[in-house]
Amino acid sequence: MGCCQSSLFRRRVRENHHHPEKQQQQPYHHQLPHRNNNNNNNNLNQIDGEKESATVDPSSFTFSEFSLSDLKAATNNFSSEYIVSESGEKAPNLVYKGRLQNQKRWIAVKKFSKAAWPDPKQFVEEASGVGKLRHPRLANLIGYCCDGDERLLVAEFMPNDTLAKHLFHWENQTIEWAMRLRVALYIAQALHYCTSEGRPLYHDLNAYRVLFDEEGDPRLSCFGLMKNSRDGKSYSTNLAYTPPEYLRNGRVTPESVIYSFGTVLLDLLSGKHIPPSHALDMIQGKNNMLLMDSHLEGKFSTEEATVVVNLASKCLQYEPRERPNTKDLVTTLAPLHTKPDVRSHIMLGIPKQEEAPSTPQRPLSAMGEACSRMDLTAIHQILVATHYRDDEGTNELSFQEWTQQMRDMLEARKRGDYAFRDKDFKTAIDNYSQFIDVGTMVSPTVFARRSLCYLLCDQPDPALRDAMQAQCVYPDWPTAFYMQSVALAKLDMHKDAADMLNEAAALEEKKQRGARGS
Repeated sequence: MGCCQSSLFRRRVRENHHHPEKQQQQPYHHQLPHRNNNNNNNNLNQIDGEKESATVDPSSFTFSEFSLSDLKAATNNFSSEYIVSESGEKAPNLVYKGRLQNQKRWIAVKKFSKAAWPDPKQFVEEASGVGKLRHPRLANLIGYCCDGDERLLVAEFMPNDTLAKHLFHWENQTIEWAMRLRVALYIAQALHYCTSEGRPLYHDLNAYRVLFDEEGDPRLSCFGLMKNSRDGKSYSTNLAYTPPEYLRNGRVTPESVIYSFGTVLLDLLSGKHIPPSHALDMIQGKNNMLLMDSHLEGKFSTEEATVVVNLASKCLQYEPRERPNTKDLVTTLAPLHTKPDVRSHIMLGIPKQEEAPSTPQRPLSAMGEACSRMDLTAIHQILVATHYRDDEGTNELSFQEWTQQMRDMLEARKRGDYAFRDKDFKTAIDNYSQFIDVGTMVSPTVFARRSLCYLLCDQPDPALRDAMQAQCVYPDWPTAFYMQSVALAKLDMHKDAADMLNEAAALEEKKQRGARGS
């Protein structure tokens, strides 16, 4: 199987997430440090923000090195249509959305200018530091690419608009007060986590850095944890919103981040991007209610609003030492989180992304129907009846290859077939494995059969790998896609399973049209 391995897109599946694997050695490779799992705040769930999270444990993501070819394929060769940077093509470092071809999973790719990080080692070390962070309040960094002059970061993609767009650009819909408080708390929790993990600096924190995931939960973009360049500016916003000490010495400090958090609080309170100096004038003049967003129409607690206004005022103090720390932020905001059981997408008034698997777009064959309802018994009957007719043309053997080893291998396959027919699935796995391990012949049917055996033995991970191997041997074989669909469904990846089912049905339809045409 050596010839197949190099072209196979490998997928690791763990806790409903799938991760990119390295496809080839990069020009510069860095040994990635392991995540330190000793959390200093295990007894402070409310401060850490892990208790209320509706998302899957983000530690299941691995930080990986991506090939440039994979990222080009994911972004359609960095097409302008895939740019999601707030400034579009005018942004100094562009951010693209992309979809990994082997995983049907969306990612965000930040592409730095060529001169931003001239030293590849420094870039990889900085990215690796950020890549160790894993938290449900972050849009986590999941990889990087360092190839020639290219420097790219890869992060989880958040499908909904930024906080800035929700606050400043949606004319007919307002974020309710409870959701604004949730945003403030979740971002404070993200900052506190980063601080506790030794990454207290966040560059250019603003409402555009706050993203919303498929559940509608607020997440802090990981891109701000790394500067735009080795020696570049840490703030790109209007100077009116920049911490005063940064204007003096050009350095970001943990206190600078608190100041920027205060500007985000002003955005949440007012629904507008108000310069801090103007807001402080209103606060000092006891005109707090003039600061509040008129679109809320008074639907907020005056007591809660006062707490947030006072916290914003503390964050925006001129002297850095007079500002609160990240733990203070969370301690102040946590008691205001009064609707923990209401889902974020409901409060935002947006549909939940990937709420249910999409219905198949084409009529399904008997195999498709069996896979869609995960009827393993019916799939078994179909694979038994199909036998090996789909393997034709996948092997062309010379006379010299008919050795004793070949006869032994075919005997192992025959024993596997008998066990498969008699529903002795563990024995079938053992014998099919003997056939596969020799590697002289490749059979997509054997991989499909062993995949089903694994499913019937409640082992969806190896079942998915075998189904993908079957696709590698026979790229347009509908059965390989059908088996991947069932394995993905068993792993609770229902959206991916539905997509794979549709692909299988499309291939089957194409095959049938071709047969009719001939």
